[in-house]
Amino acid sequence: MNLELDFRSGIPIYLQVVDRIREMIADGRLKPGGQLPTVRALAAELRVNFNTVARAYRILDEAGIISTQQGRGTYILENPPPAESESMRRAAFASLTDRYLADALRLGFPPEEILAALRQQMKSKEEGVEK
Repeated sequence: MNLELDFRSGIPIYLQVVDRIREMIADGRLKPGGQLPTVRALAAELRVNFNTVARAYRILDEAGIISTQQGRGTYILENPPPAESESMRRAAFASLTDRYLADALRLGFPPEEILAALRQQMKSKEEGVEK
């Protein structure tokens, strides 16, 4: 399933799993109606405890994002609640920016240089759209 987790971030792993799955749904990598790996399979793939993935799936299930059907599997629901869709979009964006900032800071870039690079990239994208 290719979920990237940061074991050094201080963010609980089960929350990272929730965030990554929300991101993958928000950006279309996971489609409504698609089946997720079993709890045991994902736990083995991520090399985390079974209960960690079970907790993440439970949170997603309670939020109306996925549905676990005993004996059939876990599926992404067709239409998450509208508020949840916006929440997933915002959570995906926050997660992306958190990882970007963490990587840039880990590489030793000062905050001012990070902001300048973001502004330059945004300007380049806007100019590319206008052409």
